[in-house]
Amino acid sequence: MLTVPAQFSKIMLEELLLQVNKPARYIGEEWNVSRKRFEPAAIKFALSFPDLYEVGMSNLGIRIIYGVLNSQPDIVCERVFSVNEDLEDKLRQEERSIFSLESKKPLKDFDLVGFSLGSELGFTNVLRILDLGNIPLKGAERDKSNPLVIAGGACSMNPEPMHEFVDCFMIGEVEESILEFIAVYREYMDKFRSGVMSKEELLIRLAQVEGVYCPSLYEVRYGEDGRAKEFKPRFPGLPAEIKKRFVRNLDQSYFPVDWLVPYIQVVHDRVPIEVMRGCPNRCRFCQARSQYAPLRFRSHKQIVDLAQCAYKFTGYEELSLIGLSVSDYPDIDKVLEDLNKLFQGKGISLSLPSIKAKAEVGNLSSIIARVKKTGLTFAPEAGSERLRNMLAKDFNEQGFFQALEEAYRSGYQHVKLYFMIGLPGEEASDLDAIIDFSVRVSELSRKVVGRPAQVNISINTLIPKPHTAFQWCGMDPQDSMKNKQDYLRSKTRNKRLKLSFHNRGMSFLEGVLSRGDRRLSQVILSAFKNGARFDAWGDRFSIDKWMDAFRESQVDPESYLKGKQPDGVLPWDFIDVGIDKESLRQEYNKILQ
Repeated sequence: MLTVPAQFSKIMLEELLLQVNKPARYIGEEWNVSRKRFEPAAIKFALSFPDLYEVGMSNLGIRIIYGVLNSQPDIVCERVFSVNEDLEDKLRQEERSIFSLESKKPLKDFDLVGFSLGSELGFTNVLRILDLGNIPLKGAERDKSNPLVIAGGACSMNPEPMHEFVDCFMIGEVEESILEFIAVYREYMDKFRSGVMSKEELLIRLAQVEGVYCPSLYEVRYGEDGRAKEFKPRFPGLPAEIKKRFVRNLDQSYFPVDWLVPYIQVVHDRVPIEVMRGCPNRCRFCQARSQYAPLRFRSHKQIVDLAQCAYKFTGYEELSLIGLSVSDYPDIDKVLEDLNKLFQGKGISLSLPSIKAKAEVGNLSSIIARVKKTGLTFAPEAGSERLRNMLAKDFNEQGFFQALEEAYRSGYQHVKLYFMIGLPGEEASDLDAIIDFSVRVSELSRKVVGRPAQVNISINTLIPKPHTAFQWCGMDPQDSMKNKQDYLRSKTRNKRLKLSFHNRGMSFLEGVLSRGDRRLSQVILSAFKNGARFDAWGDRFSIDKWMDAFRESQVDPESYLKGKQPDGVLPWDFIDVGIDKESLRQEYNKILQ
């Protein structure tokens, strides 16, 4: 275990950071950073994204919670990201703790440590941060002398694989529930710290907050076949189902216009303006639809006001309008027209994420092109209409190519396309259709402007995620993934097409962890002890370490990727996302048809 100094002195910190790569990851002091004093705060909250600074600072949720908590007078919220391996080695050599960016305090000095779980491939980094913070990894081994460990984010849609390590999960959007949670904690924290109230008693009270799930307060019974048979609370008064929280009015929710400006380039080095949550489309494979439902829009006026304020506070030269289906925002062309007028002559670029294919998009691209040309991204998901119908993907080919033609006339020459493989009933002709479609996209530019367009094709394997109509489907095994990837490579001879595939081992692991149950906690712990770190990074991911962990834990990973019975109990059934399970079954039956 690491020793915990009261605080790094400035000289000690400078000496340490001179020995590591990219020290700006760890210095804090960015433009617009919170400067609240640590010691006087009644509640000290460490906010963590289990990846490097460049990734964590690109996460909108982290910035929202940072602002929400620091707006409370008695709370200080400071950031703690994963450190790179060079700094980890130094901390362990000198027996020092991982520290917060703002005040350089050891992690154990905080009352609450909150993790944003955006990807299952970040699970071992959660354990790594706790270990570097001198905090016991398992919740059952932490007492009043340790911070409570809470977590939220996309992976809370199925929290069970991390149940041993997290005291409380926040299910859904947390802008409101986190303040309710802390209000209860504030009421009982003195009794807990003094030992008058046990940790279990505190968790029972915290679990009364809607959307809060405390795994240790629930028990699961498994059948002889290894499948979950029953899930129930251990104490009376606890909810049998945990309801996902969501913000009802986006205009009344907090948005961080005083955007922290990093000293180094981060993954998404721009200001995102969130225009909507939820999605009007009903794609059967999309977990994000369930996660962010219901559909809500931010008002036109507030979008423009937020963009103006964010530019004023930061000076960023790129703004991005974000949401699950931004081109479905009502009057999106008028919003872009107003932003174009606002930033005319200032060299500000506007960008959109993946755009829905419809004829009106051509008008959008011409509007954006007046400011600064950026690439266009579309997600057909499948090359053939047959499979798009099976996915319930709302994609009109005629409208798409009309929109694309207009975009080429506006000056665009780079297009990115997203596809999936591993779909039920997939045939070689469906894979051929991916290449044929991409060639048409490139060659249309030759027809319009006399030269073919560069088309980047990103191909992922379908992962049948919880709370989707595909949750009962099986997932393609790795050898099948490899065969399909090799086939597509062999069919791609056009130099204007560039194929990229998601790592097969990563897809396999993500499928297992996203569809898993409580028995995977031991696997995650074993993988961490085996040295698994930064599993979302291709140059650091090791499937061998994970396969060793499965063997050591006597858990068969393939069992989680098999098809499931529609009338059986799923590990995540106790999470109420607001979408009826019966309606998902009906959509599943359409997939089978």
